[in-house]
Amino acid sequence: MTTPKSKAKHKSLTGDIISSIEGKLGEAGAATKKMKKSIEKSAEKLAKKLTKLMDKAEKKTTKPEKATKSVAKKAKKESKKAIKNAQKADKNAQRAINKKTTAAESAVKAEVAPVTKAPARPAAKAAPRPSRAKKPVAEPAAAADETTQTA
Repeated sequence: MTTPKSKAKHKSLTGDIISSIEGKLGEAGAATKKMKKSIEKSAEKLAKKLTKLMDKAEKKTTKPEKATKSVAKKAKKESKKAIKNAQKADKNAQRAINKKTTAAESAVKAEVAPVTKAPARPAAKAAPRPSRAKKPVAEPAAAADETTQTA
């Protein structure tokens, strides 16, 4: 994940940290081997963190370039959309004009040649339906009398 450029930064930063710490220790007194090793480890960790932070800062500065690209893309897209909508509007306007002219032409034709329609066949009058005769219904009461009688 780290690039050669960031590795170089990391190494130079580590060297700078080590030299400055050892310089301060030299003023205070002699440094042992253990102290030097712990200084190197700490300096390396610190340098690693610092290079990450520096890389993030660089990425943030390059992001505006991407943002301007996306703004340019959006503007281009909007202009294409506006052109397309204008073409549609022209097409619709032309269609409306054509409809008006065809309606006017048909109205002129109607005025010039009055339409004489032959009468359609006369509507057939519905003959009154003969009423149906009702059939006599057997009375259920008479049947009930026969069943109630007991001998």
